[in-house]
Order: sequence, then structure tokens, then C-alpha cells
Amino acid sequence: MTIKYHLGKLSVAALCMTSLLTMTSCEDFLDTEDLTRKDSSNFPKTEADAQSALAAIYDELREMTPGEDGQSFFMTSELLSDDRFGGGGPDDRRMQAVDKMMKADENMFSDVWKQNYRGIYRANYMLEHVDAIEALDEATKAKYKGEAYFLRAYFYFDLCRLFGTVPMSTSTQVENTPRASSEELYGLIASDLDTAIGLLPNKKYDPAVNAELGHATKWAAEALLARVYLFYTGYYGQNSLPGVSKESVISYLDDCINNSGHALLSDFRNLWPYTNAYTQNDYDFVKDQGLLWAGNEGENVEAVFTIRYSTKASWDAGNPWVNNEICLYSTPREGGNGLEANYPFGFGWGVGTVNSRTYEEWPAGDMRRDASIMSVEKEMPNYTWGNDKQMNETGYWQKKYAAINCHTEDGESVNFSQMLYPEINTDYQLNNIEDVMVIRFADVLLMASELKQDAGPLNQVRARAGLEPVAYSDQALRNERRWELAFEAVRYWDLLRWGVAEEVLATQDGVNVKDNLADNKMNFSNIKERIQATKGLMPLPKKQIDLSNGVLEQNPGWGNESLYQN
Repeated sequence: MTIKYHLGKLSVAALCMTSLLTMTSCEDFLDTEDLTRKDSSNFPKTEADAQSALAAIYDELREMTPGEDGQSFFMTSELLSDDRFGGGGPDDRRMQAVDKMMKADENMFSDVWKQNYRGIYRANYMLEHVDAIEALDEATKAKYKGEAYFLRAYFYFDLCRLFGTVPMSTSTQVENTPRASSEELYGLIASDLDTAIGLLPNKKYDPAVNAELGHATKWAAEALLARVYLFYTGYYGQNSLPGVSKESVISYLDDCINNSGHALLSDFRNLWPYTNAYTQNDYDFVKDQGLLWAGNEGENVEAVFTIRYSTKASWDAGNPWVNNEICLYSTPREGGNGLEANYPFGFGWGVGTVNSRTYEEWPAGDMRRDASIMSVEKEMPNYTWGNDKQMNETGYWQKKYAAINCHTEDGESVNFSQMLYPEINTDYQLNNIEDVMVIRFADVLLMASELKQDAGPLNQVRARAGLEPVAYSDQALRNERRWELAFEAVRYWDLLRWGVAEEVLATQDGVNVKDNLADNKMNFSNIKERIQATKGLMPLPKKQIDLSNGVLEQNPGWGNESLYQN
């Protein structure tokens, strides 16, 4: 069957096999004539075609970050951790269900499943066709293949962490296949990343060259392989990753640390947009401290791999997800005394309120606490509680990925992106442009410290925060990862691989919150049992189980109807 493509959109074939499981014929979708249509007989042929096909894979990264009702990998990772609660409004049942490892409905992760498999399909398509593109030289073909291998590994790693084991495909052939084993899946992920490392150029990061921002690099592949190694060996209790030794992973990390050109920024606060030039003069926390946001355009030497966003988000175009909706989800809800009451925050949907115990447990001498968490009491004297029926309200909000405002010359509070890009949409739901740092250099150092049992890299991270060096211990390493990488979709997976999720997540029980202004306490009384029953994994969408005609079965712990969140 010829696979028909519409440039800039999801291929029809991919629509037919978003789960990689459905056996429904695609022929009904292929009869309509379209003069702009390209198919696998003539696409990709040119260098521009190849760039379009590659861009289509990366595009899935952006589309995955919001997901329906916030069911993205990023937001799910954050809500599952002990650092954040579900939040939102009374009707935001999915976020509140994820927070407590319960169900809102039978298909609550349909978007995550489909989007990751779309990305895999597109990566497979590129790998099947790139060698035949005569317009590309061999070095460019190798680079494109390296990026496709990296991205396929990336998508599978997200799927495996969320669901455990999943169907595996390395081609665009549509098949109804059972789940692969964890060894097979992680063997593929490791092989893809190892291959990517060998194919991608050995070029140092150069802040002056920003044409490749957001693209996979050799250094990103080395760092992601270390992340995969640590999760697989920890979660599954193995001594090695299939096909890749611990020594090889350490060697790759050393290569990234010594040769990548990446480094720590001099000040932790410059990683986050609240230090942008338009906001800082009116924000007392950073005013007159000589800070300046490193931005999205290449100066952030710490960003090893990022998801890039666009100024072109529009409801009319149907692409709101090309702006960073993580910021929108993670910012206080609209209402009350207006934007000025939340300054420098804008408005959002109020998801992922910060656990007050995270703030209280954070060492007071660590500057990263107030650089990462906004305390309403300390920084928002005019804050209005209960905006738009806010749930799980604690008086604390994370700062790293939040909508950030500034003042115009007329004193109006607007998203700072409107000063950078006058053409951007003024709708607060469409103008967050901060890139997501999936991997940054601080994490590379901490992974090296953990694998080597060496305090040296860890203490580099501590020194940047103004802290004294410490001797290496597992607890010192775990503490450092918590405080340095808080609110970056890392914490939950660390808890799982360290085998401490049951104990740590139970500490959320009884925390004081306000639910639509009513005093309440968070109820996590059965979270230990939920972790034991589910092994910390999420439920497969029932739609995908049904499409498989019995080939797939639901994950353990998710079959009881009493698990629905009220």
C-alpha cells in the first residue's frame, strides 16, 4: 500500500495506526484526490522534503506537552510526584485523579499513547526513506538518521515509563502486536541512542549558532542514555542496560561533560523567565541583582535538549499547543483582583499547586527554594485565594514554568513575550514561549555523580547554589536531585527507580489545602497500596485494548471501578 502524506500534518497512514494496533483498512481514507498530496513514492525526495519530514517528528514533541486536560508526560510526571497536587478547578477531575493514582475515565491517557506512537511512526518513516534521498550528502543523511533514532528512543522511553511495556515497532508496517518485554524495549532504546551517538556530529555547543536549537545532538543522546540506564537498572533491579554497560554510560557522560561545550550558567535564577529584562525591574525578588534570563535563542549553554515553542499559536489555526501550555496549566487561575495581584505571574489554569511540605522541607539556606517556589505570603500580598474555584490551594506556586508578566510603558500587566514579539497573540492562553529544558547540564553532572559515586560533579551543582561541598552519599545525591531539578518532570521517576515512592508519596497525606476557599486536607491514605498494586504505572487507554482484539491487557491495579476519582 502506498502511504499518503499531507505536508505539515499527520500522515493518513499514521492516523490509521495511531495505536499501531488497529487492523481497520486505510483504503477509505485514500480515495479523495488532493493536488497537494505527496506519498511514499515521491516523498521525501528533496532536501526540503527531508527537512519537512524531520520537522514533523519534532512537532510531536510540542503537541505532547499539553495533551487533553493536561495528560501529557510532563504534567503527569509532575502531578504524580510529592511536590505538586492536582489543583485546577472542581471539574478538572483528570489532574486530581492522576495526583492520587486513580482514574477519571477509561481513556485518560489516549492522547499520550497516540502522540508518542505518531512520533515513533514518523521516526520510522524517516529511517526507511532517508538513504534514498539523492539530494542529501552522506554526512547530512547520517545526521538526520541520528536525530530520528534519538527521537524514536525518546518516544519509547516516555511510553515505557508511563505504561511499563508496550507494543514495539521499528517499521511503518501496521501490525497488531502484543507488548514487547522490558528487555526488548529497553534494548531498542539503548541501541537507538547508541546508534545516534555514533551518527550525530561531534560538534561543541556554540551559542552563536542557533539554527539547530531544539535538535538532538550527540551530547543529548549521551545524556538521555544515562537517564535511561539509571531508570531501567533501578526500577527493574538490573545490573546493566541491555546492550550497554555501566562503563560505557559513564564514558558517554564524561564525554558530554568534557567536550560538549555545555556548562552550568553562573546563576540558577537566569535559567527561568522571571529574570527577563522586561520583568525584573518591577519584581522585587530579582530587582537590582544583575540577573538576566538566558532566553531561548542560544545563550543558555546549560540546555542540553529542549522542546522549542512558537509565537504562532492560534485558536483559528487549531494549534494552541505550539505555545508552551505547560506554563498555562501551571499558573494561578484567572479572577480576583486582576493580573496585578499575581505579579509577576499571569493567569493560567491553576494545575499542580505546590505541596507546602516541599517548601517547608527545603533547606532555608538554599537559594534555589525561593528561586523555584513563589510564596503567596512573601511575594504576593494582593493575591486572591479561591480564584475561579481553585482546588488544592496551598499558597505556593512553582516559578520555573509559569506564565510571566511585565509592565508596559502605560503600566499594563502583559505577558513578557508581547514585548519580545509584538506580533504574538495577546490571549494569555496562547503566548507562553519558554522552551522546556528536557535535559540540562546540571542533571548531566548529577547523573555522573550518581553513577561514579563521586561527590565532585554534585558539588559543582551545589557551588552554583552557594552551598558548601559535601561527601558523597546516596542521600546527599537524592537531596541534590530533588532541589536542583524540582518541577522539571524528573522527581517521580527518581522515586520509582530508587524504590522509595511508597514511603515518600505517603507524606502528602493530611497536608492542609483550600478547595474553592473551603479548608480541607489532602487524602493520600491509600497511596502505598496504589503504588504496590500498579507498580507506579499508568492505565492503558481502554480504546487501545479494544482495538487490539484481546492482544493487550490492562496494567495490574487498574481494573477496579471503585478507583474512579469523585
